[in-house]
Amino acid sequence: MRSELLRLLPSSLADRQGWAEDIQVAFTVQGLEPSRSNLCAVLAVTEQESTFSADPQVPGLGRIAREEIDRRAARAHIPRLLVDGALATRSANGKTYQQRLLAVRSEGQLSALFDDFLAGLPLGQALLGGFNPVRTGGPMQVSVDFAQRHAQQYPYNPAGSLRQEVFTRRGGLYFGIAHLLGYPTHYDQPLYRFADYNAGWYASRNAAFQAALSLATGASLALDGDLIAPGALLPGTTERAARSLGVKLGLRNPQIRSQLAEENSLDFEDSALYRGVFALAEAKAGKPLPRAVLPGIVLHSPKITRTLTTAWFAERVDGRYQRCMQR
Repeated sequence: MRSELLRLLPSSLADRQGWAEDIQVAFTVQGLEPSRSNLCAVLAVTEQESTFSADPQVPGLGRIAREEIDRRAARAHIPRLLVDGALATRSANGKTYQQRLLAVRSEGQLSALFDDFLAGLPLGQALLGGFNPVRTGGPMQVSVDFAQRHAQQYPYNPAGSLRQEVFTRRGGLYFGIAHLLGYPTHYDQPLYRFADYNAGWYASRNAAFQAALSLATGASLALDGDLIAPGALLPGTTERAARSLGVKLGLRNPQIRSQLAEENSLDFEDSALYRGVFALAEAKAGKPLPRAVLPGIVLHSPKITRTLTTAWFAERVDGRYQRCMQR
C-alpha cells in the first residue's frame, strides 16, 4: 500500500512519505480495502478540496468570517455594537481580536482564534458561544461535526481539541477518508460517492428514489437526497408524496416515516417503501430506473463566489480520479 501511494501521490508534493503514512493509518484503523480505486478516490477528493494542503489558505477569510459572525449574531438578536466592542478588546499578544481576525489566512488559524476569543473574553461565550463559523477543514475539507460524531476509533492522542485535529494532515485525512469510504453502497461508479461526499451519505441513492417517487406519483420533488425534512415534525414534500402511495403499497403513515428515516443507511434499500416505489415507477416508465443520480443541489458557503452544484463537484473530482487511475 505504501509503495502504491508513493507512486500515485504528486511527485512535487513535500513530505510524500508523511502523506502516505497518514493515509495508510486511516485505511488500516478503519479496515478499508487499499485498492487502487479507493486510494485514487481519496487522492482525488484531497486534490480537489485543498491541492494537498493540510490547512489550505482562503483568500479574504478574515472578512468572510466577520460577515458570518455578524449574520449569526443578528439572528441571535445580539446588537452589532456589542460585537464590535468585544472584538475591539486586546488579546494576549497585544492586538485586538478584530485585527487578528482580519489577518487570518487559513481555516485552522481562524478556528483556533475563535476558540481563543471565546475563552479569553468574559462575554465571549455569551456573545458567540457555539458560533464558531468554521465548519469544515483540513486537506479533505471534512465537516467538524462529522469528525466529532465518528471519533471513537481515532488512533492519535490530540494535543488540543478534536476540532483542532481536523485542521491537521493526519486528522483531516482520517475523518475525510471515513466520510468518503466509511459506509457500504451498491453504486456502480465512484462518481456517486463523490456526490455523497459533498451532499451527505446516500444522497445519490436517495435522489434516485425521489426521482422514482416523482414519476410514480406525478409530484414535483427536489432531488436533494433529503427524504425527511431536517428537524421537521410535519412531513415534507417527499414524505407527503410517499404517503399518497400508502394504500397501493399497503403501508401506513408511521411505517412510511420509519422507513424514510433509514435514509442514511443501506437498509433503506430493503424496505417495502423503497422496493414498492421503484416497482410502481418502473411499471409506469416501462424500463429499469437508475438507483443513483447526482443530487440537484446548489452549494452555499461564504467562501463560494459563483454558482456551483453538487454535480459540478462530483464531476470535477471524478475527472481527477480517472486521471489517477490511468497513472
